Amino acid sequence: MTSNGDNHASAKPPPEPSPLRKAKFFQANMRILVTGGAGFIGSHLVDRLMQNEKNEVIVVDNYFTGSKDNLKQWIGRPRFELIRHDVTEPLLIEVDQIYHLACPASPIFYKYNPVKTIKTNVIGTLNMLGLAKRVGARILLTSTSEVYGDPLVHPQDESYWGNVNPIGVRSCYDEGKRVAETLMFDYHRQHGIEIRIARIFNTYGPRMNIDDGRVVSNFIAQAIRDEPLTVQLPGTQTRSFCYVSDMVDGLIRLMEGDNTGPINIGNPGEFTMLELAETVKELINPEVQIITVENTPDDPRQRKPDITKAKELLGWEPTIKLRNGIPLMEDDFRGRLGISRKN
Repeated sequence: MTSNGDNHASAKPPPEPSPLRKAKFFQANMRILVTGGAGFIGSHLVDRLMQNEKNEVIVVDNYFTGSKDNLKQWIGRPRFELIRHDVTEPLLIEVDQIYHLACPASPIFYKYNPVKTIKTNVIGTLNMLGLAKRVGARILLTSTSEVYGDPLVHPQDESYWGNVNPIGVRSCYDEGKRVAETLMFDYHRQHGIEIRIARIFNTYGPRMNIDDGRVVSNFIAQAIRDEPLTVQLPGTQTRSFCYVSDMVDGLIRLMEGDNTGPINIGNPGEFTMLELAETVKELINPEVQIITVENTPDDPRQRKPDITKAKELLGWEPTIKLRNGIPLMEDDFRGRLGISRKN
């Protein structure tokens, strides 16, 4: 196992999972837990995992931002199980792998109840690590580019420690994920848990919450509803957008590989908010206006992943360009909003 950095104590060997794993005649299925599996990225991950007949997928979600609707095609299948559970409470369950995605991830949701967001990041991650320790499961944490804060280094690579405000309105999320990473490495060093950490950058695609306040969903919903696209000032701040199928591919490669991470998973194609608005306008509704509005506090000025590690260690890079991803998301949003194209 390759750990990140040279300063890690040698880890203990991980505990063995179920005795059936090495059974002679009966090859048990891989039991995979996905926390937050009813959410946007989680449900797409479940779709991909369920395609493998040898996987049994258990989803745990409290539906704070997730929705059963995202999983409706799997409900009732023998290899699929859905549990309404909050990860801040302990969970006793036998699994081989844990994808720990549970956490509100857009500012509107994580600022709505900041204490709950911190509890989810800290106590939720502690509970999942405790579970991984007890059953010998490998655990992957979806951390975030927000651990880099408002970066002074561009693009951001994994060795950058970040520039984060510890007492701002977004800190519950940024610092919560930083603590979650700390916990992951402490469990790895102290208990030999097999860990994987993905730092995921902005992701978009079908099943995003329509009113979640994230810029891609805002613009697409506004364009479909004939509302002006609201660009936060100054409009020159940048983001990089990764289509959800590329993201899921990166997460699975990280889980199946031999690197603890942290590894950046995102699309290095960088756009200013004005460029994004122009692209959405051109592709969806050329009639719509673009206006500027005030910005939110602690909004990072730029975001762009350095994905050298993902390319070298996982053989991963994104394949779907923004111009090709936006129409796929438009179809999904139109279906949910009940607004068809004007022809």
